[in-house]
Amino acid sequence: MDIVFDRRGDGPPLVLLHGIGHRRQGWSPVMDLLAAERDVIAVDLPGFGDSPPLPPGTPYTMDTVLDVLGRAFADLGLDRPHVAGNSLGGLFALEAADRGLVSSATALSPAGFFNALELRYAAAVLRASRLGARVPETFLARLARSPRRRSVMFGMVYGRPDLMDLDALTGDARAMREARAFEATLRAGRDTRFTGSCADVPVTIAWGTKDRLLLRSQAIRAQRRLPHARFVWLEGCGHVPMADDPPQVAKVLLDGSAHPLKAAHPESAAS
Repeated sequence: MDIVFDRRGDGPPLVLLHGIGHRRQGWSPVMDLLAAERDVIAVDLPGFGDSPPLPPGTPYTMDTVLDVLGRAFADLGLDRPHVAGNSLGGLFALEAADRGLVSSATALSPAGFFNALELRYAAAVLRASRLGARVPETFLARLARSPRRRSVMFGMVYGRPDLMDLDALTGDARAMREARAFEATLRAGRDTRFTGSCADVPVTIAWGTKDRLLLRSQAIRAQRRLPHARFVWLEGCGHVPMADDPPQVAKVLLDGSAHPLKAAHPESAAS
């Protein structure tokens, strides 16, 4: 299937994966900072943004999505690139690292470390956000012009929605509203936890200090699961931190991907 992406810059390849209900443009605040040192590829996951959903009847499991991403890597001429992801994308990044598909993984508030109660809470917040996104866009934009109302409307996801461009906020709301894979992905996530070790791949985990969706308890759980990983608190950032503090987030992503590319898989080298 065709995966829609934006690509810019020069250097070692760094693939960026967004979270549930989001889109590749969520990385826009850090793209230029990253592209100065990396070949940056921001993708829309299957059924989100501009990428088509998986074929009918295909489950949105970890294996399925990683298989799609693996084929997308091959189509883009990438073998074991660096990868970074936010939320659901962070979980995919860690799984790709655990399976030896990438050269490094940086996960920003990754999913997969919640207990049952925390998952129900996160799912309720996400569904409420999607319901709110169904407000007519002109009315949504009018409400969001007030910094106070903007914080109420978007503060569960972003740490500093008052800093974000109004068009970016309404575009994100549209992406959440129109995400065709939202419910299927949310259902698949009920039984998904990260249980790997990423033993042979450098891993960075970063968590926003103002993350109200995936809470601090999950950050601590992630540290215990991956004690060898580099852990960073993103000061003042929310669950989707890229627009909250672009220089801070870009530095974490650049540092996290500042490792030599691993050797190509034998089958890739042969081809």
